Amino acid sequence: MKGSLPFATIGEITARLRNGEISALQLVDLYADRIDRYAEASRAFIAVDLERAREKAAAIDAHFDTGRLLEGIPYACKDLFDVAGMATTGGSRVLADNVARRSADSVSRLDRAGAIFIGKNNLHEFAYGATGENLIYGTPPNPYDRARLAGGSSSGSAAALGYGLCAAALGTDTGGSVRAPAALCGLVGFKPTFGRISTDGVIPYSWSLDHVGTLTRSAADCARLFAILDSRPTVTPPVTLAGRRIGVPETFFFEHADSEILDSIDRLMNFLRDAGARLKAVPMPSMEFTRTVSLTVQMPEALSYHNRYLEQRGDLYSQDFRAGLALGQCLLAEQYIRAKRFIETYRRDMQAVFEEVDALLTPATPVIAPPIGAVELTTDGHTEPAGNAITRYTSFFNMTGHPAITLPCGLHSAGLPIGAQLVGRHLNDEILIETARLIEESYGFELPIPRLD
Repeated sequence: MKGSLPFATIGEITARLRNGEISALQLVDLYADRIDRYAEASRAFIAVDLERAREKAAAIDAHFDTGRLLEGIPYACKDLFDVAGMATTGGSRVLADNVARRSADSVSRLDRAGAIFIGKNNLHEFAYGATGENLIYGTPPNPYDRARLAGGSSSGSAAALGYGLCAAALGTDTGGSVRAPAALCGLVGFKPTFGRISTDGVIPYSWSLDHVGTLTRSAADCARLFAILDSRPTVTPPVTLAGRRIGVPETFFFEHADSEILDSIDRLMNFLRDAGARLKAVPMPSMEFTRTVSLTVQMPEALSYHNRYLEQRGDLYSQDFRAGLALGQCLLAEQYIRAKRFIETYRRDMQAVFEEVDALLTPATPVIAPPIGAVELTTDGHTEPAGNAITRYTSFFNMTGHPAITLPCGLHSAGLPIGAQLVGRHLNDEILIETARLIEESYGFELPIPRLD
C-alpha cells in the first residue's frame, strides 16, 4: 500500500512530517476531506472531532517534538472508548447521552505520544456480534467490495483504515473483534496478552475476555502503538525467523476453510521453512465446547453491566442484543463458574503447547468477507452462523489470553484479502509482533490498495 498518503504507514507518514513534506494540519485536513467524501460509503464514523484535531495539529506544527513516537499521527477509536467531552454510545441509542468526563487510558497514552484523535468509529452494538452490522449507524462495508462486510465488532475501525480515513485505530477484541475485521479488510490486527493494554475507560462487554487491540497498516506500525499502550513494557530480545519454532495445529484450525485461504497459508509455511523456521504439527485442546464456554462467560458478564439500563431503556436495545442479555439471565451461577474452570484448563493446556513451540500459525479466518446480510455460511460442507465463521479461529485465544496478531498474506480470486494469524506465548507480545514484522518485510507479499472509486 505504499505511495498513496491516505494509505501510508505510520512510519512513512512520520518521515514526511519530519522532512516537511506535509504538515500535521495538512494531514488532518486530508483525512477530514476523505471522511466527508466517504461518509456514506464507509459508515466508518459515529462522531468526529475535527476542531480539536486541527487545534492540536497546529500546535504540533508550531513545535514539532521528534521525541514523541506518534507526533502528528491521526487516529480513531471504536465508540466504546471514552474521550473527554464526547459521547460514548457503544453504537447504541441506549447511551446516546453518555458524555465522558475523562478519556480512556489508551486514548490518553496515544494523545501524550503526540497522536491526534479525529473521531469515534462505528461498531456492532456494544460489541455483540462479529458481522459488524449496525441498524442505527449503518453497516460498514468492506473496502475491497462494498457488497460485503468489513467484519466486526470493530467494523468501523477496520473501515476507517480500509477507506484511508486515518492512520491507525483502536478496537476491542472479545472473540476476534479486532483480528477478524483486520484480516477481512487487509490490515494488521493485534490482540495483546490479557491485561497488557488497560481497558480502563472502555465500555465492557465481557471483563474476563475483553482485550483492547490495534488496527494498523503494518506490523511495524503495530509495534509503535504497542510501545505506547503497553502497561508493562519490556525489552525485546533479538528475533530472527531462522530457528523459530512455529506450531501448526493438527486439528480444528485448518478444517472447513476456503481452499484458497488454505493455499495461501501453505505458501506462507513454505516461505517460513525456506527462511529457516522449524514448523511442527502440534496437538491442541479439544475445541468441542469452546464456543459454548465463551458464551456462558460472555452473557452473564454483559448482563451485569447492562442490567442497570434494561428496566428504563430496554426498548432501545437492538433485538439481537436483548436476546443475548435474556440468555445471560437464564444461565446459572454454577454454569458460569464451570465455564470459568474450563477456561483455566484451556490456559494450562496451551501453556503445555508453548513449551514445544515459540508461536502458532493458523489462518485468521476460514472465510473471506461474507456478503452483507448473510445469516449462515457454508464452507467445505460445514454450515454455521456468519458471525461464528468469522471468529472461528480467533475466539479461543481470548479465553486463554495469549497475544495474537493477524496480517495479510494473500488475495483471493474474489478480490478480497486473506489473512494469517500468529499466536505467541503469554507476555511475549513484542516478540510476536517482531516475528510478524519480519514476515511482512521479507515475505514479499503486498496487498493492492482498494479501488474505492
